[in-house]
Amino acid sequence: MEEISRNKKARLAGILYLLLVISGFIYLVYIPLELIDLNNAAKTLENIQSSELLFRLGIVTAICSSLIFMLLPLALYSLLKSVNKVSAKFMVLFALISIPISFINILNKFSVLTLINKSEYAEKLGQTELQTQVILYLENYNNGVQLSQVFWGLWLLPFGYLVYKSGFLPKILGIFLMAGCFGYLITFFGGFLYPDFNKTIVSDIVGFPAPIGEIGICLWLLIMGTNKLNIRRKPLIDNR
Repeated sequence: MEEISRNKKARLAGILYLLLVISGFIYLVYIPLELIDLNNAAKTLENIQSSELLFRLGIVTAICSSLIFMLLPLALYSLLKSVNKVSAKFMVLFALISIPISFINILNKFSVLTLINKSEYAEKLGQTELQTQVILYLENYNNGVQLSQVFWGLWLLPFGYLVYKSGFLPKILGIFLMAGCFGYLITFFGGFLYPDFNKTIVSDIVGFPAPIGEIGICLWLLIMGTNKLNIRRKPLIDNR
């Protein structure tokens, strides 16, 4: 019965993780690629005005993603607290700290909507100034995302440790998750201190453990739960 209960907790966490991955891809990757070019203010403003519903969908998805990220660490805490309660508490703490940062950061996108939907701003600012203001808010939003990534990384360290020590989840995924923590931190501080950091090979190297670990543990929890892969060897000698 205990194993069945643990599997249910694991699969609930897996479902939440999958929703987080999908929503994160939509609002952090897909929609920005479709609408936003920070090096072309005129094109960005035109894209947002012509595809405002898509831009709004990005805001809604970001809000839903933050709500899911509130629930996910709590589900994982229920699953992993028996491994090490202190580490499980730090896992939840680091994840939840990012939530208010994310919600406050979304206000930058609401400001973009305010600028493009109130005609008095366009009249007073002029088209060039309006474009500049929109890009400024989007730049501020990106800065907020980068700040959130500090905590998106920090929570992976205790999470990865718990996975590694659990005995019912793959150790290799725990290692990737812990490495992903340092990857996030190196990416943030490297990019902040060295503007061309994302063009270096170091950026490529430190960036790959986190997605492997997170997508890997998401799929494992969803498909395998807390079941181990048991590979039985046939005896070399038949003793019958």
